[in-house]
Amino acid sequence: MKNKLLQLEHLNNKMLAFASLNQVVIPPTGWIKAIRNSLGMSMLQLGKKLSVTKQGIQDIEKREKNGSITIKSLKEIARVLDMQLVYGFIPNDGSLDALIERKAKDLASKIVLRTSNTMKLEDQENTKKRIDNAIKERTEEIKKEIPKILWD
Repeated sequence: MKNKLLQLEHLNNKMLAFASLNQVVIPPTGWIKAIRNSLGMSMLQLGKKLSVTKQGIQDIEKREKNGSITIKSLKEIARVLDMQLVYGFIPNDGSLDALIERKAKDLASKIVLRTSNTMKLEDQENTKKRIDNAIKERTEEIKKEIPKILWD
């Protein structure tokens, strides 16, 4: 368990380094064409470095623009351009911890409210405060365990 938490913390820290990159706007032509044009490099010149034709470069730039280019190709292009490909994921919630918190709270709410509805049918209804406290407690339990059901 301790190892899992440490692994989560390390990965979260790595992902936080990418957080500011979600503001970066991809050039409309794609990175490869934008960089190539900015450097004043022709398709023939880039093609020569990659051992492909001008049509091959057009295809590469088209595949990057429509999202079908491979990471392997991007790494190779970065290498011949004296650059490096930076690749990563950024959680929509801002961090892995926040993602887990949200998912745990959702799951806890479902569990607690299902139980609460059953009790209501048996005329043993709980107060809103008690339900909220139960959701908080269950959320903390789920966050500690991070069960696989959290991702269903």
